[in-house]
Amino acid sequence: MQDPSLVVLAAGMGSRYKGLKQMDDIGPNGETLIDYALYDALQAGFKKIVFIIREDFHAAFQEHFDGKLSRHIVTHYVDQRLDDLPDGFIPPPDRQKPWGTAHAVWSVRHVVHEPFAVINADDYYGREAFVLMYDYLTHLPIDQYRYGTVVYPLQHTLSSHGTVNRGICQINAQDQLLSVTECKNIERQPDGTIRGIVDGKHTIEIDEDTYTSMNFWGLSPSIFPPLREYLVDFLRRHADDAKAEIYIPDVIMRLIRERGAVVDVLRSPQAEWFGVTYREDKPHVLQRIRALIDAGVYPEKLWS
Repeated sequence: MQDPSLVVLAAGMGSRYKGLKQMDDIGPNGETLIDYALYDALQAGFKKIVFIIREDFHAAFQEHFDGKLSRHIVTHYVDQRLDDLPDGFIPPPDRQKPWGTAHAVWSVRHVVHEPFAVINADDYYGREAFVLMYDYLTHLPIDQYRYGTVVYPLQHTLSSHGTVNRGICQINAQDQLLSVTECKNIERQPDGTIRGIVDGKHTIEIDEDTYTSMNFWGLSPSIFPPLREYLVDFLRRHADDAKAEIYIPDVIMRLIRERGAVVDVLRSPQAEWFGVTYREDKPHVLQRIRALIDAGVYPEKLWS
């Protein structure tokens, strides 16, 4: 079994954050949230990192990460190009946004040939989550539709500064994922309840202990052939839409429905999530990182 890789989704534009939050300083020596994720991944056993970035981010990413990572881990940079599409498709001339997280995964098909984890660049997942995922991936068969995902209770993934979008998970008694439902505009109400919108119009109340997907997936190369097929289906319908995107949960749900894929749910009482959806979230993240440094989880200078 080959060592698992870590794929970092870092091509997003951060519209609600109003800036390149992937590269925003969080630690005392200019560390980003990605730095802490990579440090945790390295401690868990990962030995290869693949950044998925936009071409105009490329130089900034290499300048920030090459020097500090080269001694520790194999690093690749893959541009999520708008024209990296199955044969017969071209992007519309006014397209600027990336095609979505599922297309981002498609873009690493030439450099990832082993089981791999996928994370967001602007989320903190906790060391225990990386340990769980690394151990899971080391036993994952690469020729089956079997995957994994780390989930978190909804109450720990909200923002005090605005609404958030989350994938609401339905899980069976065998700790396998049955469905992920995209729920938008989620926020805690003045009466303490949590509400969000599904299907663009229906407001629902959600229990705070409901598990949510934070885009921490464990996949294998078996996903690439059906992913190409699903991209073709998506592009036939939306190739001329300058804003349409295809997401990892879209692909996972089709694999469950159509090919009997099994998605194992990984969770740890110790794993803590936080992130920076809005710029106003940053002070809280700074405090959490400072507390983790003071507790000895991270050194004051992360890379030395």
